[in-house]
Amino acid sequence: MTIVDTTADTTTAAREADLLSRVPDGLFIAGQWEAGSRDPIEVQDPATGRVIKRIANATPEDGMRALDAAVAAADEWAATPPRVRAEILRRAFDLLQERRDDFALLMTLEMGKPLAEANGEVTYGGEFLRWFSEEAVRISGRFGQNPEGTGTMVVSQRPVGPCYLITPWNFPLAMATRKIAPALAAGCTVVVKPAELTPLTTLFFAQLLADAGVPAGVVNVVPTSTARTVSEPIIADPRLRKLSFTGSTPVGRSLLAQAGQNVLRTSMELGGNAPFVVFEDADLDAAVNGAMLAKFRNIGQACTAANRFLVHESVAEEFARRVTEKVEALRIGRGTDDGVTIGPLIDDRAVASMSALVQDAVARGARVLTGGNAPEGDGFFFEPTVIVDVQPGSDLLREEIFGPILAISTFSTEDEAIAAANSTEYGLVGYVFTADLARGQRMIDRIDTGMMGLNTGLVSNAAAPFGGVKQSGLGREGGLEGIHEYLSTKYTLIPA
Repeated sequence: MTIVDTTADTTTAAREADLLSRVPDGLFIAGQWEAGSRDPIEVQDPATGRVIKRIANATPEDGMRALDAAVAAADEWAATPPRVRAEILRRAFDLLQERRDDFALLMTLEMGKPLAEANGEVTYGGEFLRWFSEEAVRISGRFGQNPEGTGTMVVSQRPVGPCYLITPWNFPLAMATRKIAPALAAGCTVVVKPAELTPLTTLFFAQLLADAGVPAGVVNVVPTSTARTVSEPIIADPRLRKLSFTGSTPVGRSLLAQAGQNVLRTSMELGGNAPFVVFEDADLDAAVNGAMLAKFRNIGQACTAANRFLVHESVAEEFARRVTEKVEALRIGRGTDDGVTIGPLIDDRAVASMSALVQDAVARGARVLTGGNAPEGDGFFFEPTVIVDVQPGSDLLREEIFGPILAISTFSTEDEAIAAANSTEYGLVGYVFTADLARGQRMIDRIDTGMMGLNTGLVSNAAAPFGGVKQSGLGREGGLEGIHEYLSTKYTLIPA
């Protein structure tokens, strides 16, 4: 694999500086940008470790003012005609296409992903705006006579009310649009708390929403370095009616416990431990290409990333050889540089975690075919890695890797593969490669995940319901189901 120099040239540096100067650095409350009252958050470029911008740092009092603004705007926004809400979201989609280069570069600067992937996220994130602009006008109910003939039943859908949306750092735009778009389409107002590590894209997006015509108070953004102290009073306030979170399972459990006090509607997209199963009859070229996509997209920092590669013993050696060739052709570097396919991890703790996972696996008998080290120099890089003969009990098989390590173990029978795939508390997504359609159908029915890729390494789509089972969460984002997470059902009986 090749390591590319991470130094930006003068022209690139000037463009980056201009973009960063246009990103708001305040809190967005009731349609106004406000300066913070305490030490700012310092946002780093993970490719260099250098601070690229300082932004306002919300206090618990700021968080409550944001909720006040969302509550104040709630009735008027709920009463806004669906067509008006739809057209605002569509304008936001159009503005995002016009500004896509800025958003892509900004994500690369604060999160590290290669620029080509950041452009892909603009496309993906934008689709939630377009999809839910179309769903806003399709909110429907039922009307009909009851079975006894004694009255008419009216079933209607209403916005759940003010929502608190907590987004992760790994997809700064798409995770914001995937939550904000259905909430606004349903007629809900929101307070958004972006991740401390990557808040800039959300702030930039908040300005875009204002430019698209979202009224003051409908969307409020409060980045903070003290998530718990800001979130707890918001969640405890009885005026809040919905909590949506994407992040780790331990944090999700804690938030669910807090949400239970006021019986909030909740959507939780939590951790994953995705199996990637390759049967003996699989098209190996397709399986290898799918593996590269499912593992190394977003530098492996995705809840949908393939975590455990379970390969039939008869093809495991050839699969490992082919995938190693692909991995060794990857180029490591700053995501803005031409040809870079693997950017940095998000911080030094992520690098330390990758090193510990490899060391644990090797100590238990695994073999590293390529990579396995953190290269010297600035930034938070880790070599894309292929490791085979991973033994039961290894941390690589139990923990969500969240980095560029492809870990291979083998199986001999279909039942053994299913048992291994299901031997986890998580159940977000799974991947299966087989030429046998009957076997593929069996895998859909028997592997316990909320999503599955059958002969593909990419499942995410704005028109599809995204979410998991077991400890991977509850509720769905995207698809026809996504808007219903922000609607409550009301039944009315009119006597005959």
